[in-house]
This record gives sequence, structure tokens and C-alpha cells, in this order.
Amino acid sequence: GEIRALADMDYATIAARTVRPFIDSELLDDSLLAKLARETYADFDHSDVAPLRQIDEDTWLLELFHGPTLAFKDFALQFLGRLFDYVLARRGLRITIVGATSGDTGSAAIEACRGRSNLDIFMLYPAGRLSEVQRMQMTTVDEENVHNIAVGGTFDDCQDLVKALFADHELRDELGLSAVNSINWARVMGQTAYYFAAAARLGAPDEAFTFVVPTGNFGNVYSAYVAHRMGLPISKLVVASNRNDILYRFFAEADMSIAEVEPSLSPSMDIQVSSNFERLMFDLMGRDGAAVETAMRTFRNDGVLPGATQIHEDSCYLFEGQRIDDDETLAVIHDVYTNTGILLDPHSAVGVGAARKTARDGCRRIVLATAHPAKFP
Repeated sequence: GEIRALADMDYATIAARTVRPFIDSELLDDSLLAKLARETYADFDHSDVAPLRQIDEDTWLLELFHGPTLAFKDFALQFLGRLFDYVLARRGLRITIVGATSGDTGSAAIEACRGRSNLDIFMLYPAGRLSEVQRMQMTTVDEENVHNIAVGGTFDDCQDLVKALFADHELRDELGLSAVNSINWARVMGQTAYYFAAAARLGAPDEAFTFVVPTGNFGNVYSAYVAHRMGLPISKLVVASNRNDILYRFFAEADMSIAEVEPSLSPSMDIQVSSNFERLMFDLMGRDGAAVETAMRTFRNDGVLPGATQIHEDSCYLFEGQRIDDDETLAVIHDVYTNTGILLDPHSAVGVGAARKTARDGCRRIVLATAHPAKFP
């Protein structure tokens, strides 16, 4: 009944209800949480905030690019920026946010944090590996609290630098470091709402849906997994990868081995080490943090994940992997535009391509359109 009732609610109300279990009511009561949610989504440029568009008989696009930086990261980060502001002011604290971006997180985080008096933000990005629109969305923000750092290397290199900073607990505490990448639970939490909203509008809980999620760092699809654990009926989670296909290889073949990061038409997914995959491992390994830490240390040192076969067997009831290369991506963009007049960005096209490769099981499919095509001219 609770999920069914969401169908008649606006997006901000759904978001407040979805994150409520994760936020202490003494820190943020219901009325203040509802106010922050309303403020977060008031400036999105579509009245539905996350509208659905049907593209064939049983497939819908969930458009997640109507926020200020035209990407799905706005949904959680616009909320997180306001949450930071409120909590820091209440506690009289100042923090330093450090993040890594493969393109969209950086601009969304900077937009959410720019000009806020209680924080500074430093964003690391791989030089030459973002679209020019993505780079300019970050580097043209003229605010004293915004700092961009170009790193020679890949997104994985940027992410490793950020993780190393947080692993140094003395330095972390001295500088008051905080994260905006999806290693921050608030990012994962803030993304669960659009899964509930989309499914409820199409008939949940009376019907289960397949969600197809273009992903590199596993954060967005992990949010779907969290929604599933919260009770949302999901038939299948399809993890859609580009040529950087470590997640596809894992879910298709139980092969979790690191390869070189190769540039693609969908640069935000050019990742080989997916941070949020550790969260799924934690659940599937009996919530044994020490075992996960040992496995990940071996993975980083040797390039191969120990115990991958068992984790694969325990996850395949829900997860499936698909891979779409650049030629297939272009073909999907052309086909969808020709037949529907809808122009997809390359990441969303990877999602639609993956949906087409997924066996039909009688469940309707919702593909996440994660960025506006204007970001990738």
C-alpha cells in the first residue's frame, strides 16, 4: 500500500519519504526534510522532475537530466548540498569536500556546493578524458570555494587519490574531509527515490519491472539494489557497460579482472575499478567488512578478485550484465531518433542497447536516461 500511494505524490514528497529511514529525525524532522526536498527539486526544468517516455511497446526512458547540470547526479547532489549547509551551520563546522569525477559528478557537485559558506570543494578529473561541455561546466565556475584539479591519468587514478586521502584518518580529521562521490552513502540514498517514483507511476507494487542502468562506478545501479531491498518489486537489474566492461564480464562470466581503461563515446563510464561494487560484496559476503577489505586488497594488487565465482552465483538472481561498443552506441542513437524523434546521449544509448540485448521476460523495462545529449556534442 505504501508503494502504491507514491503514484499520486509529487517527486519531492516521494524523495522525502524514501530517504526518511536513513536520516535521524532529531537531526532533521519531517517538516524540515520535506522543505529541503521541495527546495532541491523546485528548479528542475520539468514538472515531473523525472519524467517517463515510452520508446517501444514495453520500454520506457526515465529522464534524469532535467536538473541544473543536465545529468542524474543532480538528484542526489542538489539535496546533499542543502543537507551539508543545514548540518554544518547547525553544528558550527566547516568541511573540505574532495571528489573524483569521470565527468558528471564534478559539475553536479560544484553546482550544488558553489558559494556555500561552510565548505570548500576540490574536484579531481582526468585531463583530456571529459567532454568539453563537462569540463567547462566545472572550470568556468568563478567561486572562491571551488577548486578544480586536472590529473594526468584515468578516473581510476583520480579515485585512488581521493580514497588514499580518506584512508589517512589523521589527515582526514585535521582537514575535515568529506566526500560527494558515491562512496558517500547520501549519494546512494538520494538516488533511490527515482526508482520508486518510476515504478509506482507504471503500476508497482502490482507489477515488477526490469531497470536497465548505464553504469561505470556501480553507484546508480546499487541505488536500485537498495530500493529492491527496501521492498520495491524489481524483476532484473541490467548493468549496461561500454567497452570498459569489467562489470559486464563479472555478471556474464564471473570474471572480475582489471583491464586497461579505454576512451569511449560514453566517457563517464570509462572505469575499471567500480567503488560501489564493494557495497554489494559486503551484502553478499555476510556483511563481513574484514573479508571484503582483504578481497579488495588482493584485487587491487593482483588485478583479479578472489571468490568472484561465489559472489557471481549469489548475485545473478537479480543482476545481469550487457556490453555495448561504440558502433552499437551510434546505431542505437540513430535508430531511436529515426523512430521516435528522441535524441539520446551516448550513455543512455548504451542503456537502450543493453535493454535490446536482454531477453524479454514479460516485465516492462525502464532504461535510465542519465544525461542530456547536449553534454556530448
